[in-house]
Amino acid sequence: MRSSSSLQQRTLDFVKYHGLGNDFILVDNRDSSAPKVSPEDAIKLCDRNFGVGGDGVIFAMPGTQGCDYSMRIYNSDGSEPEMCGNGIRCMARFVARLEGTLEPRSYKIHTLAGTIIPELRPDGQVAVDMGPPTLKGAEVPTKLPVNADGAVVKQPLVVDGKTWLVTCVSMGNPHCVTFGEQDAKGDLEVNKLPLEKIGPLFEHHEVFPARTNTEFIQVLSDTHLRMRVWERGAGPTLACGTGACAVVVAAVLEGRAQRRCVVDLPGGPLEIEWKEANNHVYMTGPAKPVFSGIAYLD
Repeated sequence: MRSSSSLQQRTLDFVKYHGLGNDFILVDNRDSSAPKVSPEDAIKLCDRNFGVGGDGVIFAMPGTQGCDYSMRIYNSDGSEPEMCGNGIRCMARFVARLEGTLEPRSYKIHTLAGTIIPELRPDGQVAVDMGPPTLKGAEVPTKLPVNADGAVVKQPLVVDGKTWLVTCVSMGNPHCVTFGEQDAKGDLEVNKLPLEKIGPLFEHHEVFPARTNTEFIQVLSDTHLRMRVWERGAGPTLACGTGACAVVVAAVLEGRAQRRCVVDLPGGPLEIEWKEANNHVYMTGPAKPVFSGIAYLD
């Protein structure tokens, strides 16, 4: 960040990236372990009419705990999530750009959810080892009743007078996954959902003490799922990487899908695999630069 002496305005150099339309303002923060802008600044930057526009601001920071870099992120509402799947792919591309490298390689990135390892592939995709899912209800966290193994799978949740069956998963951040209402006849048609109405009701439901991301899923086949998402702190987005991972885990737990699936999001598809051998979830998808610039903060 720099200050213009003539105008006495704070400015911020940035590069805008997106992962399937889930867009972020990337900031070179390698010279400090404190974010260069405040949550209030992030809200202004993410405004699509009066700012740069984005679902969040991501800071590429010095590595810690043996990692190459650290990542922090402010959502468009100024809140700070533990991690972001599409964001980590964008950050991997961003730090490669900062390093001036085009070679395929992997990075160890420290996040508030732990160490995440994205790999830049020769085909331009970014594959990410997202680690194991957390299934214990208290650790997601949620206050919903748990099954015998401590997980929350196909539990009823009343939202807006309707009873939904939900499965809760954490991928470093909380997710509530639903395939439809308890007494539904037929598959959920996600493109017909009033997402702007019901999304906030899930996010702020009392059974989610840290709020929650919510994924609404339509099963196209046992290897192909369609998803819409209401993201905690960002609202409806075109894609959510951690959400797609949570969805495949939930689909396997409910016996609806295999461990390797294509998840269709409004912004495009992600490839997700929950490997039985090591219990890790792997996500593969694109991350692309859009433009770079200087933002005026005052």
